[in-house]
Amino acid sequence: MTGALVMTACGATTGPRIEIPEGVPPAPGVPVPAIDVDGPGRTADLLAEWAGPIADATGVGRTAIEAYGHAAAVLARSVPGCGLAWTTLAGIGYVESRHGTFRGSSVGPDSVVSPPIRGVPLDGTGGNAEIRDTDGGELDGDPVLDRAMGPMQFIPETWRKWGVDANGDGRADPDTLDDAALSAGRYLCASGGELTTPEGWQRALLAYNRSGAYARDVRDAAAAYSVGTSP
Repeated sequence: MTGALVMTACGATTGPRIEIPEGVPPAPGVPVPAIDVDGPGRTADLLAEWAGPIADATGVGRTAIEAYGHAAAVLARSVPGCGLAWTTLAGIGYVESRHGTFRGSSVGPDSVVSPPIRGVPLDGTGGNAEIRDTDGGELDGDPVLDRAMGPMQFIPETWRKWGVDANGDGRADPDTLDDAALSAGRYLCASGGELTTPEGWQRALLAYNRSGAYARDVRDAAAAYSVGTSP
């Protein structure tokens, strides 16, 4: 019930409960303000004032929120019919790597994640596909099998096709959250078409990861962020 107080085990109140909206696609959240995405350097820094309150409310690092908002702003101009919201990118970032903080990694002010995050070898076990090495270990550090890379968990072959520079350092790096978020957005828009529709959003998410459970986890996280709370 909206406005109800949540009770802890010891009976203390923790404040009003925030109702998380249901449905697909998840709500777009606080609109991203217009910024000059063609400026020099890390233009995601221009979103600091917008990202700060969202970061405080959700517990997500401000740099990560800036990265998701920046990607949405770039795509709103380059692929206006897509309609990808920053909340969906944040939902993916939460599920894939806890926004670049998985296993003690951290996100620097330039959005570089260190130490780099690498997935398990894709050897066909544990429900994973078997993907033999496609990059000689150049990107993922494994010359035998491919591994998912970075905060948005790209495999090398997909990164080579979709990876772009978004933080202005002149190179596309899967371990840079700005780059990874925009690259993920490009892939989602190309895969789903119009992501403001349930069909388009679901198509995009299933292209990113062919799992209905995964899409639901992303939706739940994105919906939480859309109303300023954590999953």
